[in-house]
Amino acid sequence: MNASVAIQVLPQVSDDEELIRIVDEVIDYIKSTGLNYYVGPCETAIEGDYDQLMDIVKECQHIAIRAGAPSVAAYVKVSYKPEGDVLTIEKKVTKHHR
Repeated sequence: MNASVAIQVLPQVSDDEELIRIVDEVIDYIKSTGLNYYVGPCETAIEGDYDQLMDIVKECQHIAIRAGAPSVAAYVKVSYKPEGDVLTIEKKVTKHHR
């Protein structure tokens, strides 16, 4: 696993219920990839191969639009280590959760 990303997808919609519905569709897609992920209150972290993660980031935008958002903003953080492994979600957060 040479990369991890954290993505926050923000559909530009008029109410919170619609925003949650669309973000839930994006999260369902992330879950369907089979990669290790962690859903937080403001972003979702995903671990895997860099190129695969970049494709997932791209598809998250398309899913939000297909779900009804007229436009979407995304904030993405990338940790990439071409040779070797990046720190895992487990190593980063497990100690902070019960």
